[in-house]
Amino acid sequence: MTTIADTPEPPYYAVIFTSLRTEDDNGYDDVAVRMLKLAQEQPGFLGVESAREGVGITVSYWQDIAAIRAWKAQADHQEAQRRGKQQWYRDYRVRVCRVERVYGLS
Repeated sequence: MTTIADTPEPPYYAVIFTSLRTEDDNGYDDVAVRMLKLAQEQPGFLGVESAREGVGITVSYWQDIAAIRAWKAQADHQEAQRRGKQQWYRDYRVRVCRVERVYGLS
């Protein structure tokens, strides 16, 4: 992903997923692409940014806490979470934050 998410004026929420991968890539890329497409279809989804250079960091932006909870509970996403814990990640953290202010070049 090579763009910065175009989010609305705050307040809104960010979910920061930071991860360290295992050596097992079996199925990871396909599931990651599928989860991105599925997240983009969820009510309240605002955007996403992602980078990996050793540590992976994905920040997804959401309208409210209810939208975040609905995404966490979505059945296909729950299966991806299960596989991640068992197969793809040796460590991870999820942080949920309220965005109060945004500034930048554009």
